[in-house]
Amino acid sequence: METESEPYVRLATLRQLHTVMADMNTARSLADTLQTVADGVVNGLGYELAAVNLVQPDGDLVVAALAGNSAAEALITGRTGSRESWERRLNMGEAWGDLRFIPHTEGWVLDDDDVPQWYTDGPEPRFEDEWHPADRLFAPMYTPGVPGVSCGELIGVLSVDRPRNGRHPGAWGREALQMYAFQGAIAISNARLRANMQRALVRLEREQQALRASEESFRQAFEYAPSGMAVAEMGGDQHGRILRTNDALCRLLGRPASSMRRYSFSDLVHPEDIGTLLRTSAEGGRAELRLCRRDSTYVWVSLRNSVVADAADGPRFLLTHVEDIEERKRRELQLAHRASHDSLTGLPNSAELRSRLAARLCARPTATEPGVVDTIDTIDAAYGQVVAARNASGGNGGFDANGAYDVNGHGFDYRPGPDAFDAYDHHVHTVTPEGERDDGTKGLAVLFCDLDGFKSINDRFGHNAGDSVLIEVARRLGGAVRDGDTVARLGGDEFVVLADGLGRADAQDLAVRLRNEIIQPIRVDGRAMRVGASFGIGWAHCGMTADEVLQSADERMYIEKRSRPKAHRRAG
Repeated sequence: METESEPYVRLATLRQLHTVMADMNTARSLADTLQTVADGVVNGLGYELAAVNLVQPDGDLVVAALAGNSAAEALITGRTGSRESWERRLNMGEAWGDLRFIPHTEGWVLDDDDVPQWYTDGPEPRFEDEWHPADRLFAPMYTPGVPGVSCGELIGVLSVDRPRNGRHPGAWGREALQMYAFQGAIAISNARLRANMQRALVRLEREQQALRASEESFRQAFEYAPSGMAVAEMGGDQHGRILRTNDALCRLLGRPASSMRRYSFSDLVHPEDIGTLLRTSAEGGRAELRLCRRDSTYVWVSLRNSVVADAADGPRFLLTHVEDIEERKRRELQLAHRASHDSLTGLPNSAELRSRLAARLCARPTATEPGVVDTIDTIDAAYGQVVAARNASGGNGGFDANGAYDVNGHGFDYRPGPDAFDAYDHHVHTVTPEGERDDGTKGLAVLFCDLDGFKSINDRFGHNAGDSVLIEVARRLGGAVRDGDTVARLGGDEFVVLADGLGRADAQDLAVRLRNEIIQPIRVDGRAMRVGASFGIGWAHCGMTADEVLQSADERMYIEKRSRPKAHRRAG
């Protein structure tokens, strides 16, 4: 009878297996899949207790699901056993295909290890294949292997206990449990894959939301920033071309956003500031320069660059922050002007005069002894001396620490060695006309002017009147010289004029012209006042200091003042 009913029983079991496998593959989450795998062992394979032990990322196995006993589920679910203890179990006992059966006669050594266990009581077996309460049966679950390999990676172990018929499973029961473990591994792998995909989709959606929020924040920060901002192309033929500007930059330059896209910053920068712009690095570069407005005026701005990417591997753009510093620059220029100019007359002061004079002079003298030497003889003598010196000094060219000079003391701009391109290379030496006659040589004339009779104006009419006279004298001096000349006030009633490119006769004519301008009547508070002027003409040349030049002109002025009778020093 049993033999006749066996096919029917196996068909019913297959139907149960089909049902639990369908449930196992339709579970919505990994947790549901694990519980369905455990429930399927109890409902479809005829065991009273089943647990799913899942491999964790660190290799240990955790009891992820348990079916058949609520007390056991509460006690051991979530507890972990080490991978080493599990490897020991899977290598003990009897191998039933991929299953591992450990009889109670061997399993007692496992009672004290760290794998979570549920102990059941029961009588000793009465016949050979009767199930003992201490028997253990494990069904390893592996990922599907590659062709030619029996199994893949271990992802978990099914633990089963107490078959309902009280006997060890036969060949068919073992095959069914092994097949079920294989299908369970597939279901768990698929559930993990779905869970990973869902997490990835959630993470992607969050990243996209964060990106949209970031883009919106950037757009608002860009558009509504109180200072100018621009995005420009970086690299390629269109490097620096403006792609986008905010309202603040458009207002600053008086240009609409549509027209700004036709320019790059190099098109808008002041010609004198092109070098500053080109030297500004793309990443973290800063520069202060002038940009052109629509009305062709220029505004001082501070540029600060940074590099932004459209995406992880997308094109990079130049984000430029433009700050209006016109007012600060105006204050700086005012402070610099106050530091270098006389507060009363607006002329360059003594410090500025010395600075401009020193810029034209170098420490190298232009001649060791006065006299005019024929050009060809000078060149021959110069090169002859250099060659002779080079031969005498072992080939160093006869250059000493101060450079090389010809017989007339004129220096060569070339200098051998690592300092060959020093500050003298592009320096044009300032020379002095020789002798008292005008020989046609042009030099830098320094006209030292001292007003005659100015003290009496201060004494008679007060300092306010004296200040008005000084202001008018300064105006007349500035109007009587060329654009490139310098008129400075040393202090008190002393003025200095620097005029380059003049011969001796030119300088004397200039002094006469300036004196004639000064002696004209000056009206102050309805009174006509007149002052005279004494001029001393000095000449600046390389090898002199600024103080030496001014002292020389001052001495000549006093010589000129003493050479005229006191009665003629004033014009009236």
